[in-house]
Amino acid sequence: MVARSGPARERRLARARHRAAGRRSPLVLLVLLVLPLAASCGEGGQGGQGGPSALAPAGFGARRVAGLWWLLFGISAGVVVVVTVLLLWALARRRGPDVKVRTGQGNRLVVVLGVAVPAAILTLVYAVGLRDLEALSDPKDPGELVVEVTGHQWWWEVRYPENGAVTANEIHVPVGRTVHLRLRTADVNHSFWVPQLAPKTDLVAGRVNDMWVRAERPGAYRGQCAEYCGTQHARMAFEVVAQRPEEFASWLAGQARPAPPPADARAAAGRKVLESSSCASCHTVRGTSAAGRVGPDLTHLAGRRYLGAGTVPNTPGWLGGWISDSQTVKPGNLMPPQPLGPVELRALIAYLETLH
Repeated sequence: MVARSGPARERRLARARHRAAGRRSPLVLLVLLVLPLAASCGEGGQGGQGGPSALAPAGFGARRVAGLWWLLFGISAGVVVVVTVLLLWALARRRGPDVKVRTGQGNRLVVVLGVAVPAAILTLVYAVGLRDLEALSDPKDPGELVVEVTGHQWWWEVRYPENGAVTANEIHVPVGRTVHLRLRTADVNHSFWVPQLAPKTDLVAGRVNDMWVRAERPGAYRGQCAEYCGTQHARMAFEVVAQRPEEFASWLAGQARPAPPPADARAAAGRKVLESSSCASCHTVRGTSAAGRVGPDLTHLAGRRYLGAGTVPNTPGWLGGWISDSQTVKPGNLMPPQPLGPVELRALIAYLETLH
């Protein structure tokens, strides 16, 4: 009796463990599926705080990309649901440890779900991707306004050949109008990306790449270099400022003008500091003797929101720190520390603050 009861008892215990595992498996699977969603809800990030997101499009290019993303997401979600349902169904139909595998059945299901359906889905996605790619590379409205953007380590030079306006790290465009961007690099390869307006376009050494942007509503849209280009790649940001047509026309006309004359004696002293220091050999301030081409054009510096390609806000305090030693703010940039005394530094800041 003891010899017989041993194996029987083991079988009963095995069946009990199997039933318990079968009851736990769906719950464990559900927890594993929900945890990533819960974790993602807790992460605000830039997008959660209103930062740039390709899923909040404000231009025709980004809208194309977002539509393709949602199509892929919907297909992926459908696949996850189908696989999960099949897995739960298989777990519910488990027959114990002694179940026998049936061969020679289910070939049709494998061919349909494993070959035919994926092939049809991939063909559909490929066709939609080709359609969007053609629309982005050959827009119906080619845009008469041309803006030339040059990537440097680590800032963006922006030129408007229509009237000779030059700025840096800010690209102003009129709302509702297609703008033709001509992208080039002055050194290494960069990548131009404004998630809410358009997909990425590379800046490749030795060639000019074209892209088209059309903003649908006013606002400042943050962009970023999307290809590693050196030490300060992460601090090579810019803004695309979409303005109403009349505001843009006024801004563009103002950017073409030379710097305004000093407003007072302190600003006049600051202009002399600019022209007599090494600033003039690297930067241009139209209307003065400063005509350097190494760094950004400073003719209308005070009208920009940020310094150092989106690194710090354009305030007198940060401006003074940047002039004194920009290496403490953005290590590795080409601007050396400026050996100015307190009086000279305050006068220079006062002058730069008048350059609207």
